[in-house]
Amino acid sequence: MKLVARVSEALGVTQPAVSKQIAELEKIVGVPVVTRDRNRLYLTPIGVRLADHARLALVQLDRAAFDIEAMTSGVSGSVSVGVVSSVAPTLMPGTIELFKRSTPQANVSVSEGHFVELLPQLEAGALDLVIARIWQPQELAGIDQMALFSEPIVVVAGRNHPLSQGGDVTWTDVTTYPWILPQPNSVARQAVDALFAANGLSPPNNTIASLSIALNLELLREMPALGLLPQRLAQAQAARGETVILPLDTRDLLSEARCFWRKDQVSQNATLALFLKCLRQTTELPDIIPFG
Repeated sequence: MKLVARVSEALGVTQPAVSKQIAELEKIVGVPVVTRDRNRLYLTPIGVRLADHARLALVQLDRAAFDIEAMTSGVSGSVSVGVVSSVAPTLMPGTIELFKRSTPQANVSVSEGHFVELLPQLEAGALDLVIARIWQPQELAGIDQMALFSEPIVVVAGRNHPLSQGGDVTWTDVTTYPWILPQPNSVARQAVDALFAANGLSPPNNTIASLSIALNLELLREMPALGLLPQRLAQAQAARGETVILPLDTRDLLSEARCFWRKDQVSQNATLALFLKCLRQTTELPDIIPFG
């Protein structure tokens, strides 16, 4: 029973003790929460739902412990954060709200840019933390990093775009339209160029380079352009009828977001350490950041 074995190992108890707990849980619930197939156990649909509630309860307990720790820490000072525009709208509001609620006396400043611009500022000490989407992850000298979440990037068009009327769309179909893309010297632009190459195409030459999400959405509304948006933001815009997500495979383009900070800074900067904890809390909360 691999499920029981894994649980007993994780909890440091015997397998019979785990089996007894499962039996008691099923007695309380009144229906089976696991099903047996030969020598293995699997969660039933009820068991899966119960596990979801258990995860939520554990997250809330962790959040309560975090709140108490943060409120009693007495942290003050400031933290400066650099973030790419595709991450800022979904991740930063919840993180900053939690940070300021935990330590009202501490200040946070946020600068938007692309990774090539932000990394030198981090290395020079002008920024305490950088948050970016990553293409071809690699170790960086003197820099620690942590994965935050994974969210697909999708291709979008305005609601009046010729390709938004439904039907099959291929990568060849999108090459004749203007594209709103990251800056030419950015890591994100290199990733986009590689995506087109992987589909046997040259990168678009009719382009608008813009970091501004607000401007890009207006451009999609005003002209037959195509662009890239994080899935969560694209879905929100599509629900409002503003944009349409095109059925194109972006091959995990820039899907992983990570944060970066200088080595040893967490131990020296309590405000940075708290902000990192807020980042972790925000990405762990259900319905805040989509994973997968």
